[in-house]
Amino acid sequence: MLLASGLLVTGCAITPDSIVKQPMTAKPTAVVPAKASNGAIFNSAAYRPLFEDRRPRYAGDIVTINIVENTSATKVGESSASKDGKAEGSIISLLGKPMPKASVSGTSSLSYKDKADEKSSNVFNGSITVTVIEVLSNGYLVVSGEKQISLDKGTEFVRFSGVINPDSITVGNFVPSNKVADARIEYRTNSKIDAASIVSMLARFFLSIAPL
Repeated sequence: MLLASGLLVTGCAITPDSIVKQPMTAKPTAVVPAKASNGAIFNSAAYRPLFEDRRPRYAGDIVTINIVENTSATKVGESSASKDGKAEGSIISLLGKPMPKASVSGTSSLSYKDKADEKSSNVFNGSITVTVIEVLSNGYLVVSGEKQISLDKGTEFVRFSGVINPDSITVGNFVPSNKVADARIEYRTNSKIDAASIVSMLARFFLSIAPL
């Protein structure tokens, strides 16, 4: 019982290793900013062009991400092997004395075939408004944000982070998620539905005996 419980706890805490062995993003070389020359009216920190729409360009600005993720993958594998064998023998004498001819033969056959077919499909649509947390020296914007929705006894969490090109921002400050670099999109819920999707068969057995 103690061993099974220990395996259950450690199994839920294992994080799969990533196949990417490099940084998730690269920051441009820092540029020494020119000294601001602020006046009585002009302030470089809060400057906005007079004839330009108010697109996000500073830390603290917000932009809406339209999540339009649709991915699918198919994997098929097949292998087969076969092996045949045959052996024959005969006996014409025993202890130097002739005897009626006797023959012995044997055959063997072994075959193996394995086939696997795996398909995966994911669709995630929605929107979330994020905040610019950093402006890179090349003008690209590092954004991050979270949205919480409470429904009855459960709360849903939608989290997003990535790097966007200001040129991808459309009218109304919208950016599709497929134009975001290093995008991290996460949907979680603290309801029992999310817990049931990650619990192992061993955990289900213990929960059926002593439910929480």
